[in-house]
Amino acid sequence: MPDLEPEDILTRAAAWKGEGRGVALATVVTTWGSAPRPVGSQLAVDQEGRFIGSVSGGCIEGAVVQEAVEAIADGKPRLLDFGVSNTEAWDVGLACGGKIQIYVERLE
Repeated sequence: MPDLEPEDILTRAAAWKGEGRGVALATVVTTWGSAPRPVGSQLAVDQEGRFIGSVSGGCIEGAVVQEAVEAIADGKPRLLDFGVSNTEAWDVGLACGGKIQIYVERLE
């Protein structure tokens, strides 16, 4: 997937909201060590789990999409922490270990 501008992600999220879909936005707020996406990277998710953008790739992205769907349903924001050792890093998509925090909130 080519890199999207933040405006593209927000424009799509607004369009989904305008269509009556539930929408959540996930934003990378902290990284430490190796992280595939920088602070400020975003992912928009609708209530069916369709998404645009990227916060990390790998298994972390799937977990973030699931948390976003749950945030749409219950309205509660979440601060997600993902951290791995170097030996576990490849399994979850963080190339050389590290930590990433992602804030997820339903758009009103």
